[in-house]
Amino acid sequence: MTETSVASEKPAKAKLALDTTTKKLLGRLIRVYVRPQLKRIIMAIIFMVIVAGCTAAFPQLIKPIINEIFVSKNEDALIPIAIACLLVFAAKGAADYAQSVLMSIVGHRIVADIQTQLFERLIDAPLAYFNTAAPGALIARFINDAGLLRSAVSTSLTSFGKDTFTLIGLVSVMFYEDWQLSALALIAFPTAILPIVRVGKRMRKVSGSTQVEVGKLTTVLDEAFQGIRSVKAYCMEAHETKRAGRTIDEVFHLNVKAARTRASLRPVMEILSGLAIVAVLIYGGNQVIDDVRDPGSFFAFIFALLLAYEPVKKLARLHVNLQEGMAAAQRLFAILDEKPTIIEKPDAKALVLSAGEVVFKNVDFSYHKDAPATYDLSLTVPAGKTVALVGASGAGKSTLLNLIPRFYDVTSGEITIDGQNVRDVTLKSLRNSIALVSQEVLLFDDTVRANIAYGRTDASEDEIIAAAKHAGAHEFILDLPEGYDTEVGPRGGKLSGGQRQRVAIARAMVRDASILLLDEATSALDSESERKVQAALGTLMAGKTTVVIAHRLSTVVEADIIYVMDNGRVIESGAHAELLAKDGAYAKLYALQFAEQNEDSGEAGDLKVTTLA
Repeated sequence: MTETSVASEKPAKAKLALDTTTKKLLGRLIRVYVRPQLKRIIMAIIFMVIVAGCTAAFPQLIKPIINEIFVSKNEDALIPIAIACLLVFAAKGAADYAQSVLMSIVGHRIVADIQTQLFERLIDAPLAYFNTAAPGALIARFINDAGLLRSAVSTSLTSFGKDTFTLIGLVSVMFYEDWQLSALALIAFPTAILPIVRVGKRMRKVSGSTQVEVGKLTTVLDEAFQGIRSVKAYCMEAHETKRAGRTIDEVFHLNVKAARTRASLRPVMEILSGLAIVAVLIYGGNQVIDDVRDPGSFFAFIFALLLAYEPVKKLARLHVNLQEGMAAAQRLFAILDEKPTIIEKPDAKALVLSAGEVVFKNVDFSYHKDAPATYDLSLTVPAGKTVALVGASGAGKSTLLNLIPRFYDVTSGEITIDGQNVRDVTLKSLRNSIALVSQEVLLFDDTVRANIAYGRTDASEDEIIAAAKHAGAHEFILDLPEGYDTEVGPRGGKLSGGQRQRVAIARAMVRDASILLLDEATSALDSESERKVQAALGTLMAGKTTVVIAHRLSTVVEADIIYVMDNGRVIESGAHAELLAKDGAYAKLYALQFAEQNEDSGEAGDLKVTTLA
């Protein structure tokens, strides 16, 4: 899954491309998301017609009010006219409420459906996508872009329905009263089409830029808050404030530009409306003075014209609102249209585990072009054995761990589990056979119990407690305010680093998978906690295929096989004693660690656990 890029168009083709894109986006929006809401929309349209009919009835009520009450002073007509006015207002209010609620439901349902699909697409995206896409920008698409789209959908459907029907009704009244006066009043409005189209194009461009900047702002905030410890440790508060301020100012200026662009239609519509009313007043007023037209008919016409002014303004703004929504839709659909790179074959079968042997055969892999992470790598993780991977940072250790559960796919070669290519089996069966404990521990904003059972929600209370005990977590969990029901906070922030890691290890124990992947699983533990967890891991790993990224000597020396890696290749392999006897790269790493331990502790016989890289 990769970020899409849009090539710039030549000016001569820009208009056509924009129009075509708008039509395609609208067509897709209507076909996929609006059509399922057709029943609600039809009901809303019925109520819109009632609203339009009541609005069109107002000018017709003005005529008897003027002629019968003010001119003829007909007392008998007063009560019937008043009752008619009340009924019209009541019917309009009820219908307006019904259509407003229905269209609000339609708008929110469409956005909810898009957000659900968006989340499904992102949660299924490979890790490579999240290495390039900022979480803040993705969140901005969920919230800001979806909000703009909801507003555009609700406003567009309502305006196109209610305002169009209302305008048709009022214009019909106007032509019924005097078609010549109506033609005179409406002749100025077609001249507004050109400015409306131009403003809409500018609005789409400004809206797109604004949404990009809002995404950047969300990213800046997310990074600052998530990294608040580093920010304070390095006294970078002023730097982060300035960084956020620049983005906030950019969003401010774009919002002001959008407001100016959106408001630029108002003087155009006001001037055109003023010209229309002046023309009607001069022409129609002379008719009343010359007794060609009665005052009631003239006031009915003027009232209809004034009422028609509001739906005309809303329809004029419709194009602008639509372009804002289409800019948001384009960004949302760009994610929905991305093709996942980690996919199952149509004939993929469930992984059948017989022993759990993992084999890498001539594996090449690159995160980026021309930058291979592994070269023609071959190694075997025997079933039920523990294999340790050692080497400097960037040697390819974490890459191998990521390839086994298909977080990434090999560029060439293959990885097999019990002879089955991992690309030929279903992702669910593959990953259900694997438990991972990473150095980057993430706990969810839920209870301790829920975090331990994450990945196996049917785990019993006894299994959860047993796993916590094996992971050396049970005692500190009982000391928490609500024990296993304690909320750990966002990213497990209410727990210490060591506590978070022990909960993560307990999570892997509950899963009880046949293949264990341990990426510095004890890196955040103190010596006493580490001894407890290592003992528990020893019990857990018995009979299971285990791959360990070994930065701690205590993990390395007990492994059945140690692979020493350098620049994406295996340069040595064997047991701890065998590798020391070879006096090669591993022996040098061991000697270096041993020397550092002696310098720090002054005791040659009690090795201090330090990192190899």
